[in-house]
Amino acid sequence: MAADSPAGAAAAAPLSIEEADGCATLRFTGDLAADTVLDLERKLLDPCLSQARAWVLDMIGLVRVDLTCAYALVRAVTRLPRTTAVQVRGARRNVQRTLRHAGFDALTSIE
Repeated sequence: MAADSPAGAAAAAPLSIEEADGCATLRFTGDLAADTVLDLERKLLDPCLSQARAWVLDMIGLVRVDLTCAYALVRAVTRLPRTTAVQVRGARRNVQRTLRHAGFDALTSIE
């Protein structure tokens, strides 16, 4: 019998981060749902990420994002220095729609 996670434990956000030459690539996969928002925010607020001069949000593998996680992305990007370039790449149409509902398109380009 598999062990269940403790009640109230947050799921891990499907996010991997790579940093090279001042650019942080944030690779999203699967679903970003409300149960992952705490882990997502923890990862996005890593002090090393705020020092990157560019963020590339690779969303090719992201199937769905809920509005709670989209707002977490908005909060993270608004905390970055204004000189940090942010781009979204490969987002599916439904993911782009949710990001736009959260106002993310006013902060960055969505390709």
